[in-house]
Amino acid sequence: MALPAALSRQRDQRLEARVTTDQKALIERAACVQGRTVTDFVVSALQEAAKRAIEEQTVWQLNQDQQKIFIRALTDPPAPNPKLRAAYKRYRQYKTSKSIR
Repeated sequence: MALPAALSRQRDQRLEARVTTDQKALIERAACVQGRTVTDFVVSALQEAAKRAIEEQTVWQLNQDQQKIFIRALTDPPAPNPKLRAAYKRYRQYKTSKSIR
């Protein structure tokens, strides 16, 4: 019987951290309360914290007014202004110069 992918992955990377006596005791107690090893508890907590940190920087949370403005900009965008036209012209020149090489 094959092991699930998550179980068959080998943990071959190492992380180290210095903690205070109080922090270590707290982490050990939390792991014990959950019936987990300290390593499993710490790795799981770090992984969740990492996911949250990435999500906070990549997921937009808009209130209702912001949502309306965003949808309006998508469905009825304003006409290009001079700065946007100049930027597009520079972009096209850049792309053309890259394709010639």
